[in-house]
Amino acid sequence: MRLRHIEVFHAVYTCGSITAAAKMLNVSQPSVSKVLAHAEQQLGFALFDRLKGKLIPTQEAERLITHVTDAYDNINELRRISENLRATDTGLIRIAMAPAFGIDLVPAAIASYLDQHPETSFEIETLHQHQVARALKQSRVDIGIVFDPPATPGITVDHLARAECVALAHKSLDFGIKRRLTLEDLDGLPFINLNTRSPLGGLLASRMETNDIQFQNVAKVETYQMAKALVAHGAGVSIIDEVTAKSTGHRDVIAWKLQPPLHFNIALLHLESEPLSIVTQRFVEHLKITLAEFLKA
Repeated sequence: MRLRHIEVFHAVYTCGSITAAAKMLNVSQPSVSKVLAHAEQQLGFALFDRLKGKLIPTQEAERLITHVTDAYDNINELRRISENLRATDTGLIRIAMAPAFGIDLVPAAIASYLDQHPETSFEIETLHQHQVARALKQSRVDIGIVFDPPATPGITVDHLARAECVALAHKSLDFGIKRRLTLEDLDGLPFINLNTRSPLGGLLASRMETNDIQFQNVAKVETYQMAKALVAHGAGVSIIDEVTAKSTGHRDVIAWKLQPPLHFNIALLHLESEPLSIVTQRFVEHLKITLAEFLKA
């Protein structure tokens, strides 16, 4: 079957009629009928039976459709990749990220990138980490930005930066002249804990277990921004990532680095099977610079 045969057969099978298929393909009905007839002639068997004005797939069509659908999906994917590879400054960059990166870091990187490349456009999603990997596999996005990702088949992990967890407390709390806090310094205080389903929540839980610390939990949260907000309103202390801690909002919060430090990685995810477009590669390099400056601030 030729490429046009595949497109028309898939459209007619999916839509159930010549009329609907023509509308889907944005061509005339006679054009669809002609291509379908040519496909049947070349194959040597009918793809549809005509019954009372309806098209009923033949047994041969039912056996073909799975393979045709795979080919059709691959063709569409090939087109999308080709469009990305052709893209320069006029390209579209689709990003999924953990919510922490959407407060300040990525918006700052996008804004400064657009100053230099105003013809670029972005599609942005904030998702939990497992949802970022799913969005990549569904080809909804080109890159993902997450904390400490696990190894996932089919997904490449590129290191962007190494960062630290920090202790957060309301400005009314006095820890003296200490520049870093230990977990023991927070013991006995109301604690806003991170859900262990989150990457940093698991990291923190492991450190607490090693140090035999059990905080007085007053809340457990999914997002690090929620932990910061609760600290700002005086609900307790918390330990979160320094990206969220340095992002705007909630001025009544003070951050201390931990002793010993609790490090994590900030990573870029993308599909192994798809090369990044030129414009996406350029943005990633810009993001690395923005991230380094953000963490130094």
